[in-house]
Amino acid sequence: MSARFAPVYFTDENALGLGKLLRRSGRDDVLYPGHEDLPRVPLGALDLEWMPVVGALGLIVVTRDRRIRTRPAEMIAYREHGIRSVWIGAKRDLGPHDQLELFLRHEERLRREIVKLGPGPWAVALAEAGVRPLPLRSLD
Repeated sequence: MSARFAPVYFTDENALGLGKLLRRSGRDDVLYPGHEDLPRVPLGALDLEWMPVVGALGLIVVTRDRRIRTRPAEMIAYREHGIRSVWIGAKRDLGPHDQLELFLRHEERLRREIVKLGPGPWAVALAEAGVRPLPLRSLD
């Protein structure tokens, strides 16, 4: 993996606290709805409104929304815009600080998976055990 590879993440509103914690820690590789560097995605933007923007910018979505990759309209947008996403899942609901700890603990493995999977659409799960690919529900 190239030392210069640096994905830029987009935390949707389901993971907004994580995005803000990462920014406050000095990271400039994280954007979220309402961030001044992403004016086309205001706070409150619906999934189908931010997905084209995020896909065009090549951002990696970080979310806690379990259903985003199974709803028919979102699945069409996933494919159409090449969405790449990381779903934060755990046996218990994690607060922003726990999400941050989990993300940082597995970030290097996540970066390797991002390189391996390449262009979207794809989804992976990030959990205590690590990172694993998730199927995207077929539209066929």
